[in-house]
Amino acid sequence: MNIFAVKIIFIALFLSANAHANIQLIKKENSDSNTTLLIIAGVHGDEPGGYFAASILATHYDIKSNNLWIVPNLNQKSIQEDSRGINGDMNRKFSAIKKDDKDADIIKEIKGIILSKNVSLVLNLHDGHGFYRKENNGKIFNPTAWGQTCVIDQCKLNQNQPFGNLNNIASIVKDNMNKKLIQKHHSFNVKNTKTKFDDEEMQLSLTYFAVTNNKPAFAIESSKNLSSLSQKVFYQLLAIEEFMNIMEISYTKKFKLNEKNLSKIIKDYGTLGINDNILLNLDNIKKRLSYIPIKSESNEFKFSNPLGSVKSVNGKFIVYIGNQMVTTLEPQFFKGARDYAKNFDAIIDGKTISFDNTSDIFVFDDFNVIERSGYRVNVIGYSSTNRKNESGIDISLKDLSRRFSIDNNDKVYRVEFYKNDEFCFMSKVHFK
Repeated sequence: MNIFAVKIIFIALFLSANAHANIQLIKKENSDSNTTLLIIAGVHGDEPGGYFAASILATHYDIKSNNLWIVPNLNQKSIQEDSRGINGDMNRKFSAIKKDDKDADIIKEIKGIILSKNVSLVLNLHDGHGFYRKENNGKIFNPTAWGQTCVIDQCKLNQNQPFGNLNNIASIVKDNMNKKLIQKHHSFNVKNTKTKFDDEEMQLSLTYFAVTNNKPAFAIESSKNLSSLSQKVFYQLLAIEEFMNIMEISYTKKFKLNEKNLSKIIKDYGTLGINDNILLNLDNIKKRLSYIPIKSESNEFKFSNPLGSVKSVNGKFIVYIGNQMVTTLEPQFFKGARDYAKNFDAIIDGKTISFDNTSDIFVFDDFNVIERSGYRVNVIGYSSTNRKNESGIDISLKDLSRRFSIDNNDKVYRVEFYKNDEFCFMSKVHFK
């Protein structure tokens, strides 16, 4: 086994589990319904409006009726590289694909999800160039642009297919969206590629695969020429909400949909858990952390953000949220302790407290981890003379080297616990 092998898991209690090896499928379901909207994002790794919108949909929306399935990061490796497709254009592999194509397994799995009997309608999220207009108004506003469109491959599916009147649905979504624009020139339009007759490239696409299998499918394209990622995400979510309204998927969300709120949510990277004994807050983390105590193989990385991923490069672990490189972890390999105490005591600002493993401890003046037989404490950033065990010592902020802090404000420091030189867990001390 590669000693740097990792396992990535997205953790959220309200999400059902899925058995897909290559695809993260998040299900928000109500047991009394068969109406399901399937959201697919990240087919192209350089179109973050779609996959950040899908992530927020997964973490900030509660579905009250009918069902919502979300694939937030279909082409994860390309998302890490901020590339359209490191193995070629994934959205041109749905008609036929070679067995040795590196995307073959992903394509097979997502086709199976699309064809599930539960899926009633498919939305494929993209960011497209320019602003689509029926009249030619220059390089940005013209008929060849894709941005700010609801794209359909044809006007209708079979007569009796629910949600099969693609043009009517797209027109309703477009009209409702255009009442809520941030700026007037952001207006949405319907773009009918007439794929079967006019567009050989689109005949290879995800949406055309869906409609040829009698699954209603649309592409939502926010414009790459919008001024911010939050604007792209705004229009993606606005479109998704309109589709949910049409499908009678009732929902609540934890924020008001506007550019300001989305800007904050996008930057909320959440947490990264490693092997159930390290928990890092990614929101204000330094660009590089050294001597992270982990196992030499089979490490599990658990993100609270659906777009979290890790790439191993030259023995280091690069942590991403979507296409954003968040931090680099430089490992120091330790065997993990299997049987160790789950609670320890410390004196915080003169008061004794008990804390659990991976806890966050908040301090005004100083802290002192109370010595416990058989355990060694290592306060990262504290330098003691001739002492291997740093428990039983009063430590204040001035005693710590800033270059070893976890956060950019130099207020959070690691406290590591060992048993017989086997790593137990890491807690964190926050100075107020």
